[in-house]
Amino acid sequence: MLRLWRGLKTVVQTTPANTHHYHTIQAIPRECTGSRISSRDRAQGRIPAVVFSQGLLEKNPSNRSPSRKQILTTERKQIRSIIKSVQLPFFCSTRFQLQIRAGSGSSVLLESGTVLPIKASFLLFPALSFLIHRDEESGKILNLVFVWADEGTELKVDVPVVFKGLEDCPGLKKGGYIKVIRSSLKFQCPAEHIPQKIEVDVSKLDIDDRVLMHDIKVHPSMKLLSKNESMPLCKIAPTYIENPEPIKV
Repeated sequence: MLRLWRGLKTVVQTTPANTHHYHTIQAIPRECTGSRISSRDRAQGRIPAVVFSQGLLEKNPSNRSPSRKQILTTERKQIRSIIKSVQLPFFCSTRFQLQIRAGSGSSVLLESGTVLPIKASFLLFPALSFLIHRDEESGKILNLVFVWADEGTELKVDVPVVFKGLEDCPGLKKGGYIKVIRSSLKFQCPAEHIPQKIEVDVSKLDIDDRVLMHDIKVHPSMKLLSKNESMPLCKIAPTYIENPEPIKV
């Protein structure tokens, strides 16, 4: 019998403004672009990056906002340290402070603000079709894409979903397994209300129980971008033994 769990406790974990102020990304401008220039930057321990307003990705040109586009490079060691601290799955739902300086080690600040790592649209920006573009062999980060995410800015963001309480889940104790249907949810909301992750407590779910998208409680300013909010995020499925052999007596 299918049951929809209505007594589920859902939690949205956020910092007060969901900004890692202690992680300030330092960047310097790039005046030239191209594969050779990018290769030279990487050889010097830097990562090519770009930051712009998310409105630049609008399909309708009339809806695009001023881009504030900046072509940059960041220090590889710093980015690796940040990703290790924040954890990669939550990197693209975490806002960071960005400081653009005149040059490496310069005290001259050209521009600063809050940014969010994103995955750009491949159709609109083929060269930006990555969140973190890594070299398949070495694992080195090759490119980064950010959007300006200052307070009050409306953004679209994919928020990771994390399931907790697995060790106490009655359905799992009975031999079932958790079937994850959606590992993230897409929202539109002010930048300051972006949660780093959504934690779903499954500690009370039994066999055939499921959690639906609209069961998740988030900040009122967050709009779920889904055509069907009745779609499940996960379910506790029974384990079946296919074609069991008859017991010989």
